Amino acid sequence: MAMATSPRPALPPAERDLRLDLFRGLALWLIFLDHIPSNVMSWVTIRNYGFSDATEIFVFISGYTAAFVYGRAMRDRGVIVSSARILKRAWQVYVAHIFLFVIYIAQIAYVASSFENPLYAEEMGVFDFLRQPDVTLIQALLLKFKPANMDILPLYIVLLAGFAPFVWLLLRQPTLALAVSALVYILSWKFEWNLPAYPGGTWVFNPFAWQLIFGFGAWCALGGAVRLDDFVRSKAVLAIAVAYLLFAFLIVMTWYFPRYGHYVPRWLSDWMYPIDKTNLDVLRFAHFLALAVVTVWFIPRDWPYLKSRWLQPAIICGQHSLEIFCLGVFLAFAAHIALQEVSARIAAQVLVSVLGILIMIGAAVLLSWYKGVEGRSPGSRPPTTNADLAGGEA
Repeated sequence: MAMATSPRPALPPAERDLRLDLFRGLALWLIFLDHIPSNVMSWVTIRNYGFSDATEIFVFISGYTAAFVYGRAMRDRGVIVSSARILKRAWQVYVAHIFLFVIYIAQIAYVASSFENPLYAEEMGVFDFLRQPDVTLIQALLLKFKPANMDILPLYIVLLAGFAPFVWLLLRQPTLALAVSALVYILSWKFEWNLPAYPGGTWVFNPFAWQLIFGFGAWCALGGAVRLDDFVRSKAVLAIAVAYLLFAFLIVMTWYFPRYGHYVPRWLSDWMYPIDKTNLDVLRFAHFLALAVVTVWFIPRDWPYLKSRWLQPAIICGQHSLEIFCLGVFLAFAAHIALQEVSARIAAQVLVSVLGILIMIGAAVLLSWYKGVEGRSPGSRPPTTNADLAGGEA
C-alpha cells in the first residue's frame, strides 16, 4: 500500500527548449565540416580553439533529450513500457547505422573503382571490407568494424541499450546515479576498459568513458539543471569558465604555432598530454562544461533570437538529427572526392562546405514538410515524442 500511494518522481516542466535544437543543428554542421579532410572551413569549428569539439555537444544533448522523453515515459507508463521503447529506439538507430554502412561502403567502392584509386578505400578504412567482405560484414553487424566517420551511431546504440536502468535510478536517486556514472568513468581509465574493434584496436569513442557526458546530460534533464541553476549563474563560476576557455585557447594555439610552445611549463605539458578523445579526457569534459556555463549565461531559454528566421535552418536540422547526420556522412565524402578530383583551391573548399550545409538544410525542411503533411492526413496517428541521435522531436 505504501508503494501504491507513493508520489511519482517530480520532473521539470515539459517545455521545449529551442536551444537544444539549435546547438545540435550547429553540431551537425560542425561535424560535417570536420569530416572533410584538409578543409579550410573547418577552421570555423570549435575543435581548433579548445580541447572539446562538436562531439561533446552532440552526446550531451543526446543524453539530455533521451532522458527528457523516456524519463517521463517511465514515470507515467512504468518501467516495462519505457524500457521497451528505449530498446526499440536503440534497434531503430542500429538499423539506420547498418543501412548507412551499406550505402557508405557502396559509395566508397564505386568512387575508388571509377577513379581507379584504391587509396580512397584505405583512407576511409574500408580496405579490409573489400578484401574480406564476408568476415568484415559480420564484424560490422557486431559493431566492431566501423569505417571512418561512422563511430558516433554505435556509441549511441550502446548507450541506449543500457539506458533504462540508469533512468530508473535517476528518477529515484539522481545523485547516486550520477555518482555511478562517474565511478564507471574512473574505472574505465584505471582498468583501461573499452570495446574491441576489428581488425584491431578498440572503439574510437570508448562507451565506458563517454557514458559520463551522456549520463550528465540525462541528469540535467531530470532536474539536475534546475539544482545547478544558482551555481551556474554565479559570477565567480562564469569567471572561472571564461578563464578556463582562455587557457585552453592559448594551449591550442601552441599546437599551431610551436615556437610559442616553450611558454608552457614542462610540468604542465607532462600532466596534460596526451589529451585523449577516445576516453573523454577530463580536460575535454571540463572544456565542454565551461562552454555550457557561458552558453547558459548569454543564451537563456527565452532568448528572443531563438525564433529568428536566421537561426531556423540550424534548428530545423537539429529537429531531424538522425537523418541529417547520415546525410552529412555521405556529403562529407562526396566533398572530399570533389576536392581531390576537381579542385582543392580555397574557393572550392568554401563552395563544397556551403553547398553541403545547404543540402542538409533543404533535406531537413523537406522532412519537416512531410511530417507536417503526414500529421494532417486523415487517419494518421497522433504525433509521439521521439528521441533520435540527438533527441529527435522531444
